[in-house]
Amino acid sequence: MSWTHLVFLSLLATLLILTLSTGVWSASVRDGREGKAAEPKGSARRVFMPEADAANFFKKRSRRSGKHEAEVLAEQRVRLSADERRREYYDEQRNEFENYVEEERDEQDERTREKTEQWREFHYDGLYPRYPRGW
Repeated sequence: MSWTHLVFLSLLATLLILTLSTGVWSASVRDGREGKAAEPKGSARRVFMPEADAANFFKKRSRRSGKHEAEVLAEQRVRLSADERRREYYDEQRNEFENYVEEERDEQDERTREKTEQWREFHYDGLYPRYPRGW
């Protein structure tokens, strides 16, 4: 037999065993039809809610009813923190750009000063007093 036939037969045997086995039912998730589910205990009771409550969880507040004050305050806090982060980001970007522009200006001024000084030295004819270096 080739290896493909061997793999196919082993998968077929595994599938047959799983379908005929009664232990599979105990591993599956039970729905409400097979009997009353056991009550959750401890923290599981706080985490999980009954199916009826879960279905109506998002329908508690109608479209026309107002939001709860705590919900409004939480939304405002989120909005204010997002605004603060955005403001800090743009302030940082502006400061970086201003520093870049200042450095570029300083470099350009230095290059201009050097070129002017070279021009004055080249064109000095000895008749007039030399320009001071600060100009």
